[in-house]
Amino acid sequence: MARYPTVLLDLDHTLFDSDESERQAFRRALAAEGVEEPERHLDAYVHINTALWASVERGERSALDVKVRRFAELVDACAVDADPQRLADEFVAGLGACGELYPGAAHALDALAGAATLALVTNGLSEVQRSRIDRLDIGAFFATVLISGEVGVAKPSTAFFDLAFERLGGPDRAGALVVGDSLSADIAGGTAYGVATCWYNPHGRHAGSHPIDHEIARLDELPALVRGEPA
Repeated sequence: MARYPTVLLDLDHTLFDSDESERQAFRRALAAEGVEEPERHLDAYVHINTALWASVERGERSALDVKVRRFAELVDACAVDADPQRLADEFVAGLGACGELYPGAAHALDALAGAATLALVTNGLSEVQRSRIDRLDIGAFFATVLISGEVGVAKPSTAFFDLAFERLGGPDRAGALVVGDSLSADIAGGTAYGVATCWYNPHGRHAGSHPIDHEIARLDELPALVRGEPA
């Protein structure tokens, strides 16, 4: 019997290289609109996008609201001569088409699927995350996939985890583990819901005051942790 027979896994920055996907999609979107040197606007975009998704986590706006708003703010902030709606549409298509799983992610999923029931729990837009899941062929690993843009609530909301556990058939929280890179969404959300947490921290960041049950730097550490085997 696994130590954690139920595992809720994040997607972006945990299994999937979202940074590279975002860089490629951003260049593609701005180039399609005739913007020269798209890379010079990337830092401004990241700042705007990060702030908007933080407001989603706080329940102040929906994931769908972020799609065009981030480009409307970018156009204003950087005086970019482009239509925000067209930028948003091209960018979303690029996010689904660009980027790969982190090295070792597929192997970890295969090992985990033999030890526990898996759920994919992600904040994001439905069209982006569904495109990625289909392209990367990882849907079969998960008993359920919960995407904030589809359900109208986001991590770290208790309502989000309520939906996840309902879809999983109400497993015992004592045997559940939330795994993700985000202290504010994954770790805080899991802690507030009364389940164990595992922080994926490949860059050696400091957790500050966040309580964390487990921490890993590599995805290949996760299967042994879930099974309860010595490190």
